[in-house]
Amino acid sequence: MTFLVAVEGDAGGWRVDQGPLTKAILGRWAGAVIRSEHPSEVRSLIWEFETTYGPREVYLHAEGTCLYMDVWEDDAIWLAVLFRKLTPDGLDLVFCDEGYTFDVRLPPGTTEAELADLVNRAS
Repeated sequence: MTFLVAVEGDAGGWRVDQGPLTKAILGRWAGAVIRSEHPSEVRSLIWEFETTYGPREVYLHAEGTCLYMDVWEDDAIWLAVLFRKLTPDGLDLVFCDEGYTFDVRLPPGTTEAELADLVNRAS
């Protein structure tokens, strides 16, 4: 399934620091392959990795304010919380799935359990 975590509104020039994001992703999926040799208008960095459910992909939007995730929900929640930690508190984040089955705000300090609860209540 595809999920998205994104800054809602104007990011004021902020973009996520790719270093800590990549380090955390590699910490969870040590065999991840990072592709950035052909950035597009939409994608800047792409992380590809194998899971027990098959190949998965996460990519950072070229503006650095949005993360697209083709992963299972528990991994998407982990990534969304990570992205929140790397985002200034003054910026609003939203987390949703590709079908907008849910669309929830992701306040600063949200834990994985809290986000999972928000998603369950919104679905």
